[in-house]
Parts: sequence; structure tokens; C-alpha cells
Amino acid sequence: MTHGTEKTADLVIVGGGIHGCSAAMFAAQRGLDVIVVEKDTVARHSSGVNAGGVRRLGRHFAEVPISQKSMEIWYDLPDMVEDDCGFQVAPQIKVAENAEELEKLAARARTLRGMGFEHEVILDHKEIREHLPAVADHVVGGLGSLTDGFAQPYQTTFAISRRARRDGARIFEGQTVTSVRKDGADWIVETAETRYRAPKVLNCAGAWAGKLAGSLGEHAPVEAVAPMMLVTARLPHFCDAVVGATGRPLSFKQMPNGTVVIGGGRRGRADTSDDLSEMLFPELRLTAETAMDLFPIMRGATIVRSWSGVEGRMPDDIPVIGMSGKHEGLYHAFGFSMHGFQMGPGVGSLMAELIATGATQAPIAPFSITRFA
Repeated sequence: MTHGTEKTADLVIVGGGIHGCSAAMFAAQRGLDVIVVEKDTVARHSSGVNAGGVRRLGRHFAEVPISQKSMEIWYDLPDMVEDDCGFQVAPQIKVAENAEELEKLAARARTLRGMGFEHEVILDHKEIREHLPAVADHVVGGLGSLTDGFAQPYQTTFAISRRARRDGARIFEGQTVTSVRKDGADWIVETAETRYRAPKVLNCAGAWAGKLAGSLGEHAPVEAVAPMMLVTARLPHFCDAVVGATGRPLSFKQMPNGTVVIGGGRRGRADTSDDLSEMLFPELRLTAETAMDLFPIMRGATIVRSWSGVEGRMPDDIPVIGMSGKHEGLYHAFGFSMHGFQMGPGVGSLMAELIATGATQAPIAPFSITRFA
């Protein structure tokens, strides 16, 4: 409903990344009238420029149940949003370059089994070569989650936003939120163009979310980071898995067209004041060297482009998910610390459940914003 320049809804979501758009889609499917306010465009920042790993492998133990639930949604997501999202199921494998690293991976797999999760399996010297025939001779084994995958981040987030719109959500792009304040039982979300009024607000503002939370008296030390990626020219087909390393940063995959996308957390410079990130090429060179060490075939590869985006990282490398610690009707989902893409649909689903019903079955206590109070 609109009154002059005031628009009303049941829920206003600040931020149009994969978490904001997923929450909008699932909340609209639960019958809520939803508005999303995005300062740039949908998927402009981390949701559009990440490596696209749909990864359960190697997650913080607190994240595993949500990641598992999200994976179930991912398998159905292309049908749900009527777009293939570039999603394909593929092994995610973390390689061990020595016996000590392999034992560390084995200990992790044992801990997960003790928690009731069996998706991570140890791969010995022979098995790792069955999955990665081009891997370097010195690799001794690895840890695999064999039914994970990857997708196209920009395409996926856009497809979710389109489905959210079809379900009735309204998405307003190019509007920067200038303030969020309480007005009686409602929240007022102000932009230069429009005022939005709703009893509930969800903060999905990524690298900018800490500032929003802080303006409402909730401390959340979000650091803006700029993970860097590079892509090579096409190579003959040699790899079907998404590969990481145990002892050094790496995310490595060969795309269906033969190009190789390499990232893994080495960071450029991020600036939230002008929305820009800057490449640091000495760091990027280390990423390329790691790829060549693990896959000798990469030594002749040509880098065709590189990029980075602005993302929000928390000091403990796990996100803030759940209700405000101070205010009725305020919710948070941000700070995914360079590994939020796979969790987007799952977090959107649980936030919609929490906002619509007041409760969720998901174990979100470790992610409370109050841990920084």
C-alpha cells in the first residue's frame, strides 16, 4: 500500500543480495507483504561476484545444520525459480599436501560423524586421483563432500529476485537507506526518495549492515573485505570438482566452457564509502602459484581477467543470523565472511519462518548479534 511517498508492508528487507532476496521470496510465499530496498542493484556486491561455490565442505560446525538444510533447497532451486542458475552438482574437495594435513581432515570427518553428519568423506591417495586425475604427485589425499556443487552467483540471485517478485515482493533498487527508526509499533525505513513503514525489518545489508545495526544501538564489528578472483583462458577438460587446499587459501574449478576460475580468500582492498574494491596483484599471484603447485597443467594457462567485490566479514568468521537483541520486530542476517552464497536459500527460508511465526527449528543461537554486545 502507498500513501504519497510512504509505502507500507509487513516486512521491509534492507539489502538485495542472495540472503535478502531469498528471505523476500520465502516470506512472500508465507503470505507476507514484503518490500526489499537495495542501494545499488540486486546482486551488485558479494552475491554477484563470489566464486559460486555451493559448498557444505569445511564449514564451521555451527553452520553445518543450516548449510545442510540449504543444500536440500539448492537441489530444488532451479525448478522453484524457473532458471537453471548455472547450478550443477559436483564434488567439493579439500586436498592434503602432507600426512599431517590429512590427519587434520580425518579428525574433522570423525567429529562431523559424531554430530550425525556423513557428507564429508576422507579420500585416500588413490581415491583423490579418481576425482582429480590432474592433481600434483605430492598430494596425499583429501576430504570430499561429493554431492555439493557450484552455480552462477549473479544469475542465481537475479532468478531468486524474479521469483520473489512473482510471489508479490516489491524490490526497489537504487535507493540508499538513510535511517531506520521506531515509530510506535512500526519501523520507518527512510531513503531520499521514499519512506517505508512496516512492523518488521530485516537487515541484510552485507558489508554495510554493521553500520545499520550500530545506528540502532547494536554493536556488530563488520569488516569490509574484498576477496579476489581470476579466470583463465579455456583449457582442455581436466577437472570436474571444486578444489580447495588444507594449508593455504584456494578455491579452484574448471567451468563447463573450459575456463578455470580461481579464488579462495586472498583479499584486495575494500572501501564501503564509494562501494569500490581494489585488486592487490602480489596477493593474486600467490593464488595463481597455489593453483600451479596443485595442478601442474595450469603452468601454461593465460589469465584473462580478475575481479573482486565488497563483502562483510565478522571477527569470528561466522554470520549474524536471528532476532535483534534489543528491539521487537528487528532481525539480522549478515556478515557471511566470504562463504555465504551456499547458505543464502537456507537462511532466507529460516528467516522467513522466524519472522512469520516468531520461531524457527534451525539452531541459530551461535549466530546471535548479542555475542558482540
